Amino acid sequence: MVSPYARDMKPPPPPLPYKISCLCDLRDASGRVLLLHRLKAPNKDLYSPIGGKLEMGTGESPAQCAQREIHEEAGIEIPIERLHLTGLISEAAFEGSGHWLLFYYRVLGAVEVEAGPMDEGRLEWHELDEIDSLTLPDSDRLVIWPLVRRAEPEGGGREGKLPGFFAVHIDCTGPEMVWKVEQEERPKAQG
Repeated sequence: MVSPYARDMKPPPPPLPYKISCLCDLRDASGRVLLLHRLKAPNKDLYSPIGGKLEMGTGESPAQCAQREIHEEAGIEIPIERLHLTGLISEAAFEGSGHWLLFYYRVLGAVEVEAGPMDEGRLEWHELDEIDSLTLPDSDRLVIWPLVRRAEPEGGGREGKLPGFFAVHIDCTGPEMVWKVEQEERPKAQG
């Protein structure tokens, strides 16, 4: 006999794919952040750090992905030793199309990159305190940038201090986005 409750239950939705990606935080000698004003999905017409999907078929590591994406999008070579893992972000059901696991890398030291157009949008330099006035994805505005700011070392890292670290889970499955910071470490002096 079938339970009367079973007849009213909807089957679970099909599982969403998981995508692995990196975001790359590059700063110039003045401490400005390099952002991409995106022309393509995801986050079309919004500002975000440069980055992209991991090439899983080649066995690429997250740091190798960041290194490749920086070269492809900013046109500069960054040694892996200058990539500091500052955040780990998981997003459940982003835009209802998939789950994301994002590795947030801060490039240690200043970089020089020409602002201007590229394949995926326009590269622009912005002061850290003006980022909130830009058109950002909600997850970036409400969750990621506040955590990046809290991980920011004194002096923007110019005195040899490393950024801190955060891990956060963002749940986009319901009518409103909710999140939980799962780990957070404040910046430490380089030792």
